[in-house]
Amino acid sequence: MTESEMEAGGELFLRQRQVLFLFVFLGGSLAGSESRRYSVAEEKERGVLIANLAKDLGLSVEELAAKGVQVMSQGNKQHFQVNHQTGDLLLGEKLDREELCGPTEPCILHFQILLQNPLQFIPNELQVIDINDHSPVFFESEMQLKILESTPPGTIISLGHAEDLDVGRNSLQNYTITPNSHFHVLTNSRRDGRKYPELVLDKALDREEQPQFSLTLTALDGGSPPRSGTVQVHILVSDINDNAPEFTQSLYEVEVLENSPINSVIVTVSASDLDTGNFGTVSYAFLHTSEEISRTFHLNPITGDIQLVKHLDYETVKSYEVDIEAKDGGGLSGKSTVIVQVVDVNDNPPELTLSSITSPIPENSPETVVAIFSVSDLDSGDNGRMTCSIGNNLPFVLKPTVGNFYTLMSEGALDRESQAEYNITITVTDLGTPRLKTQHNITVLVSDVNDNAPAFTQTSYTLFIRENNSPALHMGSVSATDTDAGANAQVTYSLLQPQDPSLPLHSLVSINADNGHLFALRALDFEALQAFEFLVGATDRGAPALSSQALVRVQVLDANDNAPFVLYPLQNGSAPCTELVPRAAEPGYLVSKVVAVDGDSGQNAWLSYQLLKATEPGLFGVWAHNGEVRTARLLSERDAAKHRLLLLVKDNGQPPLSASVTLHVLLVDGFSQAHLPLPEAAAGAAAQSDPLTVYLVIALASVSSLFLFSVLAFIAVRLCRRGRAGLVGGCSVPEGHFPGHLVDVSGTGTLSQSYQYEVCLKGGSGTSDFKFLRPILPNGLVQDIEQE
Repeated sequence: MTESEMEAGGELFLRQRQVLFLFVFLGGSLAGSESRRYSVAEEKERGVLIANLAKDLGLSVEELAAKGVQVMSQGNKQHFQVNHQTGDLLLGEKLDREELCGPTEPCILHFQILLQNPLQFIPNELQVIDINDHSPVFFESEMQLKILESTPPGTIISLGHAEDLDVGRNSLQNYTITPNSHFHVLTNSRRDGRKYPELVLDKALDREEQPQFSLTLTALDGGSPPRSGTVQVHILVSDINDNAPEFTQSLYEVEVLENSPINSVIVTVSASDLDTGNFGTVSYAFLHTSEEISRTFHLNPITGDIQLVKHLDYETVKSYEVDIEAKDGGGLSGKSTVIVQVVDVNDNPPELTLSSITSPIPENSPETVVAIFSVSDLDSGDNGRMTCSIGNNLPFVLKPTVGNFYTLMSEGALDRESQAEYNITITVTDLGTPRLKTQHNITVLVSDVNDNAPAFTQTSYTLFIRENNSPALHMGSVSATDTDAGANAQVTYSLLQPQDPSLPLHSLVSINADNGHLFALRALDFEALQAFEFLVGATDRGAPALSSQALVRVQVLDANDNAPFVLYPLQNGSAPCTELVPRAAEPGYLVSKVVAVDGDSGQNAWLSYQLLKATEPGLFGVWAHNGEVRTARLLSERDAAKHRLLLLVKDNGQPPLSASVTLHVLLVDGFSQAHLPLPEAAAGAAAQSDPLTVYLVIALASVSSLFLFSVLAFIAVRLCRRGRAGLVGGCSVPEGHFPGHLVDVSGTGTLSQSYQYEVCLKGGSGTSDFKFLRPILPNGLVQDIEQE
């Protein structure tokens, strides 16, 4: 190859490598946080930067360190290391692509990036790029060929090939031979891409002119700069068959790895014949071969290459003895023996045989034997030595016993509520290269012991129920959970003794033992029972049973089930109480006050008053909030003397309830509110006014008292004269500070009859309001009024 051709080849290689790096870069950028493929050239020194993991994972260096990043390679190889200060992924050791992958291309190393917090595995790949660090090597130091001098030009003679451990363009590409006039070499390719040479005779041989040739066969690879390997090819020109073939070695001894690939040449036998022509042509064949050898090896009859046609297995056959025969064209032969020693490789993973297993294990038990097992490995030496381990942070330990037997035991008491199931992975690893391992998963269940009492979701519950409920109404529920399992976690609910022994709890409430639903057994009355408390219990079905309790408070809500009740005026069917109103009363004069109560509470007990019907509308009015009946305007002589008022008392419930009351009012002449002041009222008003007002009030009270005494004396004289037996009527007087006063109004006024009035003053009110006023009339007049 000329220098210009080599330069052109180097530039082409650089362009191809740049394109390759471009595709690798684009592939890595598109991968994101998914699997990435990095690349590094082989034979790089330890510590070479491969990539920045923090940048590729989109994390800061501190976040990457906090996640506990680790790099794990297959076979526990330490190919990589992580710089936690910079987040760089570094090469952990010098890589030899040929040792790692052999002829495989591309050479990919798979590794995992482990983020421990949270746990995350990110698969990645590293492509080891081949460099031209191996030269082509021939299997033989020289080649011996015998060619009859009668061999015609154009004859092709097979030559031994060279092997280059590099791949791609760095592998073997071409063969050349020392320039001469008789021979040239052809470079051909097998199906697997390997190149092999063939010698072509260009010019007829003349043994008498030149009995032998010494040529140099050169194998060139495509690296930059290219490497080469050479072998000497000795060609003897044969003429007659007077010599038998002779092997270069009577005994060949070769060591072959048991994992050698099929069709690989394990040894090449060679025999030579000093004759020329057909008599010097040697062919090879197995001699006295067995069926096992025929199935395992193949002998090239021309080249003497012995190839594998079946995988070797050190554990089955450790060595082979093969006899080889070399025969020339005249029937003469030679013999040689090949001893093939099979070299053990670590191709058998360890085996784990489980003898016994105990599951489930009762919780709170001391150290317990979980499993007994044995391990074995068919390989030999370090390849057959093993170590056994389980995962960290497990409450179990492995203890070796006799031979290769191990015992898996719990370290102490287990707690089912903390973890009810353990998945234990037993890993058996041999010490071969590369290390092989076997994993076996054991699931250990922890059985429950009743060591947890039921726990209520709340320490106390408050339930609300409206009165007048229907029997068997669902009021609410209590709930308790038990962290145990099975019957130990089945909870039964019950009512416990109430805090108030007088409370008939079992006639008020019941509980569903299975789900904790609470029911009211009968209708509740807010006015009789507004709230009550009791305890509920939750008991599991373990042995012994465990229990807990919670407080339940039931709050009865009021319903508007009580209509207002009128206390005054009395509506008991007796003679109605008639209120007397002087015709001189001013607007707003207090005629009477309706007093009512409601047995409910809250807004259900808020009362309002309303005048439904009156004899003369517009004359009287009622205050909506206090029930006071007052005059709405000045009275006149044209107003009727007797009035009947129908009043409505209504609560504020939904729907509202009401009661009606009838009030009789009689208009009278010559009587006014100012004539009957109360001493307490006058005193209270005087205490709050200025001194002049006090003096005026005292003077007015004195004059009024004299007038009252005069009227009483006059009435007494009139009674004595007429000698009347007694007076009828009267009205009930509520408790107060003053008795009733009788006022006699003879026929001096506008009335046609004599009347007596019992004035019942409202005591303690601090005002001069009448609570009620009723006339004391003669029997006949009373009957007439009642009839009307």
